[in-house]
Amino acid sequence: MARAQDGDGTAYLRLLQEVTPYLRALAARRYREPQDVEDAVQDVLLTVHAIRQTFDPARPFGPWLVAIANRRFIDRLRRQGRLRARETPLTTEHETFADGTANLEERTDRHGLEGAIDNLPPMQKQAIELLKLKEMSLKEAASVSGVSVASLKVATHRALRSLRRMLSERNDGGRR
Repeated sequence: MARAQDGDGTAYLRLLQEVTPYLRALAARRYREPQDVEDAVQDVLLTVHAIRQTFDPARPFGPWLVAIANRRFIDRLRRQGRLRARETPLTTEHETFADGTANLEERTDRHGLEGAIDNLPPMQKQAIELLKLKEMSLKEAASVSGVSVASLKVATHRALRSLRRMLSERNDGGRR
């Protein structure tokens, strides 16, 4: 470490390579998951790099490194404890579509939607086909249809409102 402080990059690289397995062994005593061990080792190596100028070459390197490692490990364990205290484990109750038959009605009502689109006025039907079904941009749809962008926006808005109304009436059985 003293040579690394003097600017010897090769010595610094060798130092990091030699302390990494030792740090990994220290971290493995505190963490269960391999990714936590590696993350902890990286934290220690980054800290050593950031504060390497604080090492006193007149003192032993090992205790300096172990003190840094222990502090980083404790900090990391505290952070994980705080995070886990705020987390809620997910179960199947939290799934949006836990049931395999969810949304079955929507999937089978394609013919109803196609029929509703066919019942739209010609301008609205064309706007829906170009913008929503063929996924054209407003500029492309205006070019193809010969209608202004503003007219296409209005026709699309009206068509969507009409489709919502028609489909809700069909699902309610006409009870509106």
